[in-house]
Amino acid sequence: MAMCENWQVFIHDKRHNHAIGVYTQGHAQVAKLTEEQLIQTEQFRKSHVPPRSNNMICMIFCNAQKNVVAKINKHRMQGRNKVEEVLCLSAKRGYTVFYRNREDSNMLSDIVVAHPTSIEMMRT
Repeated sequence: MAMCENWQVFIHDKRHNHAIGVYTQGHAQVAKLTEEQLIQTEQFRKSHVPPRSNNMICMIFCNAQKNVVAKINKHRMQGRNKVEEVLCLSAKRGYTVFYRNREDSNMLSDIVVAHPTSIEMMRT
């Protein structure tokens, strides 16, 4: 029971008392992706396929798409922020990384990422 000054609301049955409407856009339960759709969304993200060019994802609102991709990215980054992720991926892929922090704080001020082939070309 909820009360607000002169109004009272009594909830007798917590189930829905009507069918889902004809226009289901915006309903969270309808926009929720199945496990198969989540896997497919991850494959499209890895392939850099824009969501608009896929019919399955077109049915989902843009915000729902962004939320799914953000969740995938957050899981992939394992708690690292974006700068830490760049440094981690660069090191994993053999890039040379130089970075410098500001003297008065621990904030990153400069970063240089170079591919090994580019370094060899510079040396020659």
